[in-house]
Amino acid sequence: MTSAAGAPTPRANNTAADIAYIAVFAAIIMILGFVAIPVGAAGVPIVLQNAAVILAGLVLGRRRGLLTTALFLLVGMALPVLAGGRTTISALGGVTVGYLAGYLVAAWAAGAIAYRAPFSNNRGATIAVLALAGYVGLFLEYLFGVFGMMWRLSLSFGEAWAAQVPFFLPDALKVALMIAIAAAVHAAFPDLRRTR
Repeated sequence: MTSAAGAPTPRANNTAADIAYIAVFAAIIMILGFVAIPVGAAGVPIVLQNAAVILAGLVLGRRRGLLTTALFLLVGMALPVLAGGRTTISALGGVTVGYLAGYLVAAWAAGAIAYRAPFSNNRGATIAVLALAGYVGLFLEYLFGVFGMMWRLSLSFGEAWAAQVPFFLPDALKVALMIAIAAAVHAAFPDLRRTR
C-alpha cells in the first residue's frame, strides 16, 4: 500500500518489518535445532529450540511469535530443521508430537503476557512480566508434551510428568537466559513493540 505521493504507508512498512522479524526469528529457531543433548528415559533430548520459541514470543509478541513458530514448523515439513535433524512430519509421528503443539501455544502465550509489561516505566516490573511470560510458555510446552507422551507411550499423566524431571533445571536456565535477552532487545529497540 502506498500514499498518494507514492511512498510506502506506515502500515506497509509495519508489514514488511513484521515479515522480516518473523523470518529472522524462524531462522534462529531452525539454527538452534542443531543443538540437542539426549537425556531422560523417554528419549526426549534437551534442546534450545523450545527456549527460542519462547524468545520469539517474548520479543515479537503473540501474533508474530505464533507466526514465527508456525513458519518454523512449516519449513520443517520439508527440511530437517527440528532438533536432532528431524522434520516436522517425523516428529508428528513420534513421542515429541505434543511439544510441537506446545511450541505454538507457548509462543502465543509468552507474547500475550510479555507485551503487557510496562517496558519504558519500570525495569523491575518489566523483568517480572517477562519472567512470568517465559515460564508460562515453558509450562505450556511441558503440558502439551505430557499429553503427547501419554498418547504415544500410553503413560499416565503422572508418569509423563515424571519423564519431564531431567529437563526442569536446564530448561529453567535456558528460559532465564531468553528473558534476559528479551529484556535487552526491548530496551535497545523500543520501536519493535510499535510494529506489532
